[in-house]
Amino acid sequence: MKRGAGRQGGSRRNVNKILKLNTRDRNILLKTPFMASLGPTALAQMLEIATVTNYEARDLLFREGEHAEYFFCVLSGYVRLYRLNKDGREADIRVCGPGDTFAECLLAVGDTYRYNTQAAENVTVARFELDKVRALAEQEKDVAKAIIQCLSNYLRSTMDIVANDRLQTAPQRVAHYLLDHCPQDSPSASIRLPFQKSLLAGKLGLAPEALSRAFSSLRRAGVTVRGRVIQISDVSALKQI
Repeated sequence: MKRGAGRQGGSRRNVNKILKLNTRDRNILLKTPFMASLGPTALAQMLEIATVTNYEARDLLFREGEHAEYFFCVLSGYVRLYRLNKDGREADIRVCGPGDTFAECLLAVGDTYRYNTQAAENVTVARFELDKVRALAEQEKDVAKAIIQCLSNYLRSTMDIVANDRLQTAPQRVAHYLLDHCPQDSPSASIRLPFQKSLLAGKLGLAPEALSRAFSSLRRAGVTVRGRVIQISDVSALKQI
């Protein structure tokens, strides 16, 4: 899909001053799969090398092909991962929210970023220098194991995404997303999207117009859309899609 370039065509703006972790940031990091598997010593060392930076909506964190210095964890807001072709068409890869990490695949191999990243809104991220984490992995077995486990989890989730994209229709993808965010055992639900519908379209591998058609087809299952708020009058009917 093709979107407005925003700040893509120009140079990336300077980020705010580098900050250290506050209590809230620390608590988010502690719940990430990468950090949660670390022992006390390795965890303390990882937290010590973490720095916090802010980006405004539509700022680029990095571009595909740039020299890779960091991997990241989102602390607030949403970050969009995507690729561009020579004609400027965009393909979304992933949408990362609070607690999600990205670019950690470069800890094992590679020295350039493999995709572009853009702040979908004002975001705060923790950054970890790749070289420092690699050196730490040589000393701390926990860090090395965490890297392997993280990459394994992403491989499995990517395989699930590929399979779902091939096996599910657009309405089924949307229905699956909505059901994942419905309260358990509730006959009806009201969901507020945490981001714009254009971002949801990319997250589900759909063009914006395909997402609109999917929502239209879900009306018969009791789904109505008003801005970011989605009302589901019959959860059981949605499960039959």
